[in-house]
Amino acid sequence: MIHSVTKLRVRYAETDRMDVVYHSNYLVWFETARIQMLDEIGIPYREIEARGLFLPVLTVSAAFHKPARFDDRLDVHLYMKQKPRARMHFDYEVLRDSELLATGKSSHGFMDRQGRAQRPPEDLVAIFEQIWVG
Repeated sequence: MIHSVTKLRVRYAETDRMDVVYHSNYLVWFETARIQMLDEIGIPYREIEARGLFLPVLTVSAAFHKPARFDDRLDVHLYMKQKPRARMHFDYEVLRDSELLATGKSSHGFMDRQGRAQRPPEDLVAIFEQIWVG
């Protein structure tokens, strides 16, 4: 398993008239967590794209348990519980201190510049194998 934590501070622009974070911002935060995790493990997304590969979102979902508000300090936990094969799957938890605010999931494929599905490169798979816990 891979676990990464991204720290965020809710910006005023991310809230709606009810002083609650607008739901689509959670998807942006999930992406932020994915990009950070790839940086942390030594596979920056920019390098993946430089190789002519992309990681399109195939599925995404979110469940909202409690509202986040302007100026909250949040932790976005990303979990990769399955080693990547043809797809990568992620689980997310958004917490304010220890309070669970939202959960989510996403799956991503590998695609070339022409939009054709690809298997992940062997060297990328090897990096995941090296750092996998459990």
